[in-house]
This record gives sequence, C-alpha cells and structure tokens, in this order.
Amino acid sequence: MIVSPSGLDRLKASITEKVFFGHEPTAELLAILTVYLVQGVLGLARLAISFFLKDELGLSPAEVSALVGVAALPWMVKPLFGFISDGLPIFGYRRRPYLILSGLLGALSWIALATVVHSAWGAMLAIALGSLSVAFSDVIVDSLVVERARAESVGDAGSLQSLCWGTSALGGLLTAYFSGSLLEHFSTRTVFAITAAFPLIIAFIPWLIAESKVTEKTEWAIVNTQLQQLWKAVSQKSIWLPTAFLFLWQATPTAESAFFFFTTNELHFEPEFLGRVRLVTSIAALAGVWMFQRFLKNVPFRVIFGWSTVISAVLGLSTLLLVTHANRALGISDQWFSLGDNLVLTVMGQIAFMPVLVLAARLCPPGVEATLFALLMSVVNLAGLVSYETGAVLMHWFGVTENNFTNLALLVVLTNLSTLLPLPLLGWLPGADAVRSVEQTEAALHPATALELDTSTAKHLAQPFLPDLMTELVSHAREPEPSEQ
Repeated sequence: MIVSPSGLDRLKASITEKVFFGHEPTAELLAILTVYLVQGVLGLARLAISFFLKDELGLSPAEVSALVGVAALPWMVKPLFGFISDGLPIFGYRRRPYLILSGLLGALSWIALATVVHSAWGAMLAIALGSLSVAFSDVIVDSLVVERARAESVGDAGSLQSLCWGTSALGGLLTAYFSGSLLEHFSTRTVFAITAAFPLIIAFIPWLIAESKVTEKTEWAIVNTQLQQLWKAVSQKSIWLPTAFLFLWQATPTAESAFFFFTTNELHFEPEFLGRVRLVTSIAALAGVWMFQRFLKNVPFRVIFGWSTVISAVLGLSTLLLVTHANRALGISDQWFSLGDNLVLTVMGQIAFMPVLVLAARLCPPGVEATLFALLMSVVNLAGLVSYETGAVLMHWFGVTENNFTNLALLVVLTNLSTLLPLPLLGWLPGADAVRSVEQTEAALHPATALELDTSTAKHLAQPFLPDLMTELVSHAREPEPSEQ
C-alpha cells in the first residue's frame, strides 16, 4: 500500500495536533519529553525500594517512615536549584551541564543501591542523592518548558505544560504494573540495576537541546530585586495566612509505612499484586484530576477543602475493615477490598489535593509568580516531611512493628481524625473573592517581569524515589522554576 505525499502530510498534521497538542515534534521537544517520561518511568523501582528497606535492611515501619521524610528534603529547596542554574553557569551554559550532572548522579545512586548499599545510613544517602537528581532535573526541564511556553499564542497557553505532564504520567502508567511483576522474577538489586539505565538517558539527551552560551555575568542586582519582591509578597497576610493553613493541613501524621508492612507481612500481598494496585491507583489519580477539573474547579476554596477533608477522613477509616479482617466476614477478599479501597481513596485524595495547587497559583502576584509558587510548594513538601516524621513517632509510641499490628487500628483512627484538626482554621483561606483580593497586592509589588502560570496543568505525581506505601495520597506538586533572570 502506497501512501500519497498529501496523505503523509495529513497524518503528520494529525499526529502533531492530537499527540503533541499542536507542537512540532522537533528533536529538542522530544528530548524534553524524554526527561519527563524518564521521571515517570523511575517509579519502576518504588516497590523495590519498599521491599529492600523492609526485608533486606530489616527496617521497622517507623524507621522507613523517617527515611522517607529525609528522601523528600531535596524537593523542599527546589527554588534554590533554580537560582543555582540561573546564576552559576557551567562552561557558559545554564541548563545542559546541570541536566547531564543530574542524570549521572541519578544513575550513580541506583547503581549504589544495586551494589554497595548494605545499611540504613547508606540507603538514606543513596535515596537522598537520587531524589536530589530527580528534583534538580525537574527544575531544569521545567525552566526549558517555561522558556518555550513564552512563545505560545494565547489560544495555545498551557498546551506545552499539559503535554509534559501527560508524558510523565504515561511513564508512570507504563511501569506501574511492572514495578511489582519484576520483583516476582528478579531481586530488588537487579531492579535497581535496570532502573539505573534510565537516568543515563537524561545525561545524553541535553545535546539535542538548543541553548545559547551565556557571555554576560550574572546580574545579582536582579536576583536581589526578585528576593525583595518575594519578601513583599510573603509578608502579605493574604498570602502567608493561607500558606500556614496548607502547611497544617498537609502536616498531619500518616500511617502509610505501617500499612505497607501490614499488607505484606500480615496479609501476605505479593509484589505482583501490589503492582496491580499501583496501576489501579495511577489511573484513579488521573480520574481524580479529571473529576476536579470537570465538576469542582470553581467551588470556593473553603467549601472544597472542608468537604474533601471530611469525606477523605471518613473514607480513610474504611481501612479499619481490612485491619480488623471485617471484610472477610462480609465475603470480600483482602485483595479485592484493597483494590477497591485504594481506588476510592486515591480519587478522593487527588480531588482533595488539587485545590492546593490552584490556591497556591492564585496566591502568586504577577512578577514573582513562578518563584513564589515554587516556594509555596516547598512549604507543602516540608509539611509532607513533618507528616512522615510525626507518623514515625506515633508508630514507635504505639509499638507498631514489622510483626506487631495490635495497635494499628488505633493508629489508623488517630491519623485519619487528625486530618480534621485544621478545619477550624478554614477562615484563613480566601473567600469567594480570592482572586480580586490577591490582585490588589499588585500595586505594592511593582513587578519587573511576568510569567504566566497555567494552573490547570500543574503536575501532581508521586516522587519516584519514595517507597510505594500502599495508600498513595502523598505526592509532590511539580512547580515551575523561578523566573529567568
């Protein structure tokens, strides 16, 4: 069958429009999308990390939870990575060298886990370095997207960010099931070795990215101006008060690591089944995003935060049926109950978290929106660390170990009810006139530059280096880099 030139042109145009959202699939665009794809694919080893920490290193649920918090540290200082990339070029380039270094660092961390790591301290260091690699590469590639998105027309605004988010989500979906099935046939260290190949891809593709060499010196006066603008923004009560609420709302303790130990040691869930759970929850997360965008994005912040928190807390108590084995009395197997429970909880958890991204974006005045958004997301990530660390303390107090789940039901009740504690502070959130009140701060800020932020395309994916802890409701929001100097 011979396809006419006109037919090939129509096919190419159709692919460009439907697959690449109207963007020409150049080598540079494919390189950028490859970075996002790899970030999603790195989830291939998340289950392996969980089993490695639990079985090979013999860590307790509290120790795993504490280590997870440490692994999240690089995501709290992402704005700093943006300033480093902008202000400290290597050999005259601000993007390529850092992307190469992050890829090499990521591969090194996975290789270390596959070979020389035999202690909890070694695992913590390797996981932290790997997390640093992903966080830094995320900053760099986001900056490339931001730079290219400036050339988009008004009608195409946000399409490039959407394409990148979808590519990363695709990577996660492709590896969700295999993260468990590979462990049925290979050791955790073999999975780490396989995973090490993917960051190396990031180290080689920067040569496909066009970047002009920086000849002028960094104008630190501009940096100082940006910091002053940032301080003026965060000192506004209309900004720091909602930020404080977001921190408290996200910082409540979690029992995820304890629940992972329960499902594997007590219920004897196999890695292959956990891979199926990951696949289901990955699809459910996308469904949650769609439901929020379709039905809830215009609901006032106080209403959506209040009701989503209450509903999530009530639904979270459903895990008590699994912990007490009451599901068996109802004729529902542990596997089927877990699948259904995780699906519902993930959808609801995604709906509950999406307003965080929207609110953070709307709090950012023009001129400092990218930097302030990154800072706000760092605060949210810090709250995630507090959540895991306080959860670790509670597990220790309640005596929940790898084999003792006597008080797990009490822990589940406490962690779920604790999410209701910030609700009396809902008044800290903006009212229905949130946008107008935020816009009133513009006059005091005198922005030097403006960077459009499309809130509908904020990326919300699980951190690749964090262990897969069954109920995946804690994820990081991937934010744009601070405005280019």
